[in-house]
Order: sequence, then structure tokens, then C-alpha cells
Amino acid sequence: MRSHLNSSTRLVLTGAAVLAAVGMLAGCTGSGAEESTVDQGTTSEENAESGDTVVIGFSGPAADHGWLGAINSGAQAAADSFGDVDFQPAEGTNDPIAQIAAVETFVNQGVDAIVLLPTDGAALTEAAIKAMEAGIPVINVDREFSSPFAARATILGDNYGMGVSAGTYICEKLGDNPDAIVAEIAGVDSLPLTQDRSEGFADALEDCGLEVSARVAADFTVAGGEAEASKLLAANPRIDAIWNHDDDQGIGVLAAIDAAGRDEFFMMGGAGSKSAMEHIQAGDTVLEATVIYPSSQGADGVALARLVAQDKTMGDLITPGIPNRIVLDAPVVTKDNVDQYIDLAFE
Repeated sequence: MRSHLNSSTRLVLTGAAVLAAVGMLAGCTGSGAEESTVDQGTTSEENAESGDTVVIGFSGPAADHGWLGAINSGAQAAADSFGDVDFQPAEGTNDPIAQIAAVETFVNQGVDAIVLLPTDGAALTEAAIKAMEAGIPVINVDREFSSPFAARATILGDNYGMGVSAGTYICEKLGDNPDAIVAEIAGVDSLPLTQDRSEGFADALEDCGLEVSARVAADFTVAGGEAEASKLLAANPRIDAIWNHDDDQGIGVLAAIDAAGRDEFFMMGGAGSKSAMEHIQAGDTVLEATVIYPSSQGADGVALARLVAQDKTMGDLITPGIPNRIVLDAPVVTKDNVDQYIDLAFE
């Protein structure tokens, strides 16, 4: 007979199997005494304890967007929370040459680790490889290098997952209406992150029989969002749902919607700004949800760099070490759960 276990039951059984396997590893020795053969590395408590001071160099793009500003301030706040971190941030820049120079300076200074959100992952790859070859671990944040040898660990938001989350939410609202008009306001179309978001969105909509009926691409700015949303609204007299990829450009999108006097649809945002979450809380616009793209990645990068530099591990994992790649979740924020996320929102 075929088993009809639900996903929660499968997870419970999977967890039980893992615990049983760990229990087998902690087997009896020949003398009858139990001895664990599982080395979990350092525990969470040990990781929290102050260790040898480590110097962490940090470089990221200019904070010309609310999300990027939160990346920088989050990295600084994380460093400040550790009594054993000497944080050395370079000036933010959108010039790859200037950022390469910053990395070279860190190498010459002999820092213990580098956290790098590259303005251009491919352009910064060679500089990161040289740092790694000099024995300095590099933590790559958000925009990937083009070589696996350029970073000790990479921490990313889930752009494809953002699209899936947005599409799944819209399917839950409109999936019983095959004629629903779903619109999309993307960011910069030439960027892989925009392409990944759009691909995830289309895949999720397809799962419930919907598709993107109208689409424009802005540029992650308020002005761009307003201009492109105005075009979208003028070309489509009826819309049932809009997904706007970015909450900063969403300020302009909402302005265009207000100017057009349209309210027959609902809108989803992206990234998780404080402004968007406040609108969701108040219920005062068509914006009723947003999809998180964590602005805490810089802070996570600093925390990982500290662990790597101090030869510590991720204490809550059974397997000792630091993962080579971490992809963060892309949850949907609505009025029902906004209180859980608003403290992590970016300005």
C-alpha cells in the first residue's frame, strides 16, 4: 500500500532517523562505556565566548540604496557586538578598481579575514583569489565571484526563491481565476538577480495555471519605479495583482498607483523595507505583502568571518565546520506576521 505521509510527518521521521544515526555513532565501547564518536566542533556557547582578537576587513558598494545602506550598518553593528573583532571597513564604492585596491590593502595589512560584497563579482574574483592564496579567508556576500577558489564561504539571498515566494502567494489568492491579470515590475533586467527573480516568479505562477500578463523593468530607484509603473497602468486598464521586485522603487510605484487612482488589485513588494512593512501594517495602500531579501547578509558575513578566523564551527550543526555556501530564506511578510520581521527591515 502506498504511504500517504504528509510533509510534517516525513520531517519528523527524517529527524528521528538522523537522531538514531547519531545515537549509533555514540555507541558502546568494548568496556561497556559509551563514547561519542561525533565531533561537533565548537558549541554555540563556546562560539559566543570572547577569543583572540581578529581583524576583519570589510568592503561593499556605495550605500546608494536603502538595502545597501543596511548591509553596511548591519556589518558594523555585528562587529560592534563582538568584543574580539577589530573591524576595518573600506569606503563604499561602485568602482571595481577602487574595491580591488581596498582588498589589496587588506592583504598588505595582513588582516585575519575579509568580508566582501563585490560591486561586480567577476571583476573582484582575481583580487579575492589572491587574498585566499595569501592565507586570508574571504567571505563572499550577495554577489558571487566567478571562481570557487575566491571565497572560503559564500552567503546569499535567494533571488529565485523570492520569485517563487511571490508567485506562490499570488497563486494562493488568484489560482482559481485562470483569467487573472498578473503584472510584474522588475528591477534592472540585465542583472542576473533580476533574471532569477523573474524566472522563479514565472515558474511558481505556472504551477497554478497563471502567467505574467504584463511586465516592465525599472532600475531599483523611486523615479524609475514611478515612471515604469505609470506606463504599466496606462497600458493595462485591468490588473488583478502586481509583484514589484524592490521596495525602494516601490515608493515610486505606489505614487504612480495613487496618481492613477487605481485600487482594483493588490501588490506585493520585494526586499523588505521598513516603509513597505509599515504600509502592510496600516493597510493604507494596495501593498499587502512583501518578500524578504535579507539585508542582514553583511552582519552574517562578519559573524562567519569571526568563526573562520578563530577556527570555530557552526555549533548547531552536527557536522563540524563552516558551510561553503549558505542561501538564506525568502519568506513572505503579510499583515499577519509583519511584527516578526519589521525589526529587521531596512530604512
